[in-house]
Amino acid sequence: MTVRPLWLAAASAAALLSACAAMPAAPPAAAVPTPAPEPVRPKAQVGTFGFDVSGMDTSVSAGDDFFRYANGKWADRTEIPADRSNVTSFASIAETAAARTRAIIEESAAANAPEGSEARKIGDYFASFMDEARIEQLGVQPVKPELDRIYAIRTRKDLSRELGLTLRADVDALNATDFYTDRLFGLWVAEDLTDTTKYRPYIMQGGLGMPDREYYLGDSDRFRELRTKYQAHVAAMFRLAGYDQADARAKRVVDLETAIARTHWTVDDTANIQKANTVWTRAELSRKAPGIDWDAFLSAAGLADQPRFGAWQDSAIRGTALLVGAKPIQAWRDYLAFHAIERGAPYLSKAFVDEHFAFNGQALSGTPQQRERWKRGVDNTSAALGEAVGKLYVQKHFSPEAKAQVKTMADNVLKAFGQRIDRIDWMSPETKAQAKTKLANFRVYVGYPDKWRDYSGLQVVRGDAYGNQERAELFEYRRNLAKLGRPVDREEWFMTPHTVNALFAPSQNSIIFPAGILEPTFFDPNADPAVNYGAIGGVIGHEVSHGFDDLGAQFDAEGNLKNWWKPEDLARFQAEAKKLADQYSAYEALPGLNLRGEQVLGENIADVAGLAAAYDAYRLSLGGAEGPVIDGFTADQRFFFGWAQNYRAKYREAALRRAVITGVHSPGPGGRSQ
Repeated sequence: MTVRPLWLAAASAAALLSACAAMPAAPPAAAVPTPAPEPVRPKAQVGTFGFDVSGMDTSVSAGDDFFRYANGKWADRTEIPADRSNVTSFASIAETAAARTRAIIEESAAANAPEGSEARKIGDYFASFMDEARIEQLGVQPVKPELDRIYAIRTRKDLSRELGLTLRADVDALNATDFYTDRLFGLWVAEDLTDTTKYRPYIMQGGLGMPDREYYLGDSDRFRELRTKYQAHVAAMFRLAGYDQADARAKRVVDLETAIARTHWTVDDTANIQKANTVWTRAELSRKAPGIDWDAFLSAAGLADQPRFGAWQDSAIRGTALLVGAKPIQAWRDYLAFHAIERGAPYLSKAFVDEHFAFNGQALSGTPQQRERWKRGVDNTSAALGEAVGKLYVQKHFSPEAKAQVKTMADNVLKAFGQRIDRIDWMSPETKAQAKTKLANFRVYVGYPDKWRDYSGLQVVRGDAYGNQERAELFEYRRNLAKLGRPVDREEWFMTPHTVNALFAPSQNSIIFPAGILEPTFFDPNADPAVNYGAIGGVIGHEVSHGFDDLGAQFDAEGNLKNWWKPEDLARFQAEAKKLADQYSAYEALPGLNLRGEQVLGENIADVAGLAAAYDAYRLSLGGAEGPVIDGFTADQRFFFGWAQNYRAKYREAALRRAVITGVHSPGPGGRSQ
């Protein structure tokens, strides 16, 4: 395994290479000299010390292919489930979390809790989605009021009002997995990038039914095939909803979306925060993005009183607005009708569900089989009532002791990161001081929030699956609008407690580790500390490093978009980062499809630097002693096993292609399946 030593990473790279060199072709019969006795602890959930030794391929030299050495037999024997486009360690833990969440939700559904209580809302939401007989009986009727409203559009003002009514808070400019929405625009309510004491509404490009502009504009056989399938899918949805001239309507929709795609920024441009940090006054909206009746749009969207807006992809917003003013009203009616049907399809009768999956699951991602309905019900209920579900989840599945243990690990990672900053030989004292100030100002949140979200304003009606979803989206939208004009909440969580993920929030200067990810193989309170530091410690280091990657390095200690680097230091950092980007651009994920080094740069910086900090944090935790040898493996070796086990992954080809084109994470090297 070759790691280019990026500014914070050199010591970890050296440690890995040293550890690899010492790793045997097979686990040894006799241990290397033991620095300390193996501790007595309760059995880990995975293997004897927290690592699945049975998944190793010891016929491969660890120094030649460390992923294969650590995970090769796992990759050979693991089949991607029929209802998934990939299999990863994240997905495996998510399955456990889903099963636990199902039990919590079904208990709530059966408990006959008091009307209006969170438990009752959880139970009614899930039970409504699972009531397939009722949903089948209703057919397309739940979406009819919106379709009738769209049919009544006659003028540009009518069209602008309808577009405003569909606006939702469903994008996040600093989270690449949430860049896009199928609504014409997305709204992101967040701290003003240059003054994080106040909130700003940011408008972002949207409006596409396929994942990215390249799906519409790319000239490969794969993209041409998908465009043909997409137009057939649009027509099929119109037929299911009872529309005539389905093929003609579908062509108008795809033609309009192709025109929208031509206005869109690329993933790299969207992630360029300096380019994107454009603010327009209310008056400038009409002048710089003509074509939309912005008075009608903003009134319908509940934003009429806002004086200033972030225009994240300004030229795309302008280009899309011009299309609103220029393209025929009939094309826009068809466009809005299709997207209303498409968004509602998972909550409508089986014919809609199946057609929706045939394109979005099978064609786009190569997934052969739809997930079981209960799993979809758990996901949807969690999306609507996430913190209410999460509150019950952590009561059952996350102990105070585990929270304290992870918090201690985070403290060690932060300390180690600071020491690495001190040791950088090319960074000036002035820039180091700023970096240390930012590090000292990090907020670390583990497990669950201290303040829980209030769902008293969300109406859930048993037997109304579609309506519950619509009201939940509107509730979340209004919750975000309510932030505007209020003091910034520095303790807001942006993930539910049972989410299997973690994040760094640049404007908050905070890192969040929900209870959902604090499970084996990422974290096990009974596992060997070396494995835990290599696994969840690496994730902690990853999120800390995001504060100093190509994006995070642009934010100061208060989360403001502000340069705090001396020019020569920033130039050196950018030069080193380019080496990493170039390295990854040389990797070929599929024949003719290379990774996009700049697009995945931030995540790769965070991986390399985060693992380095986690390694040092583990050494700090030993207090100067050497870690024990366990099952013949040294502490350093087990540390890197923990990281390798984190990133087990296999992809279907369509999913891998999509990940490369639209994603900011480098996909794992575990092989692909058709």
